[in-house]
Amino acid sequence: MYFDKFNSLKNEMLQIMDATGKIVKPDLMPKISDDEILTAYKLMCLSRRQDDFQNKIQRQGRMLSFLSSTGQEATEVAYGMQIIKGKDWFSSAYRNNAAWLASGVPMRNIMLYWCGNEMGSKMPEGINTLPVNIPIATQYSHATGLAFAEKYNKRDGVAITTTGDGGTSEGEFYEAINFAQLHEVPAIFIVENNQYAISTPRRKATKTINFAVKGVGIGMRNILVDGNDFFAVYGAVQEAISLARKGKGPSLIECNTYRLGAHSSADDPKVYRDEKLHEEALKKDPLIRLKAYLIAKKKWSEKEQEALDAEQDKFIKGEFAWVEENNNVSIRDIFAYTYAEMPKFLEEQYQEAEAFFAKYPSKGGHH
Repeated sequence: MYFDKFNSLKNEMLQIMDATGKIVKPDLMPKISDDEILTAYKLMCLSRRQDDFQNKIQRQGRMLSFLSSTGQEATEVAYGMQIIKGKDWFSSAYRNNAAWLASGVPMRNIMLYWCGNEMGSKMPEGINTLPVNIPIATQYSHATGLAFAEKYNKRDGVAITTTGDGGTSEGEFYEAINFAQLHEVPAIFIVENNQYAISTPRRKATKTINFAVKGVGIGMRNILVDGNDFFAVYGAVQEAISLARKGKGPSLIECNTYRLGAHSSADDPKVYRDEKLHEEALKKDPLIRLKAYLIAKKKWSEKEQEALDAEQDKFIKGEFAWVEENNNVSIRDIFAYTYAEMPKFLEEQYQEAEAFFAKYPSKGGHH
């Protein structure tokens, strides 16, 4: 329905809900229950509050770094909550906090990772989420391989992956989508166009009218979506997943959103950001839009919001308290997870490091 109706070559963008939370195209509303919408909204709020909390503790020196999903929650929750546990795959980038929560990654895992503990990447049974990809767009290749395996093994799982607008300039982006289209694998490629690749604005990243059209040259189904409209993203992803499971191949979905925060905890966006555009983006905050929709439908209230905020703050603090108590990294862990079995040269390096810290314990043998 959506892919047939909206033409990225004409720069047509799928939008179902406007900036005030009003449904402007009711005939395009996706199949989703009120309970699922409430769950999505609560996940969006949880990610936003977690981002705020982690900003503060990182400034206190209690977390090494992190990259915030603030402003992109509608996009990430809309696709993350449709990943079926134990069946589908998620190959993420590094700015995917809301998607991790929505796909079932425990918050403590996320916090452990940003504290420098790779055990945060060890997922619970059934959570098919790959470790964070720091190299740009490599996750697209991983997703293509996973989707190829699903098709080869005659399973009906799909692989979902995402990158920012800057990732579309990488060679791996093109290699992955071309291979995926050529072999018609069940993959959904998402571009979270948040308008900046670190400090590089979208206008300096491409001359194309949007990023969705990058799928046209290889013949891939594609669509441009309002990334701050939860229903638009949910509907497009829902259709893409359905088509993929039916053997109809991959899809490319551009979600036009905005990064409300910094690129990372080491970044000052005011140095390069157009403050007038930023002020306009604040008016399109995805949380404000979905909250307004729920209140208008009498499914939510300010009193319920206050209770949710308090409940989520308590939960977030509890998760981080657990992390601080359990964030012990042995020297061996630094060497043990590059290969299935540690090769001789790494074993030698490990023994050397172990001997050093045994001799000089004040240098710190644990994180």
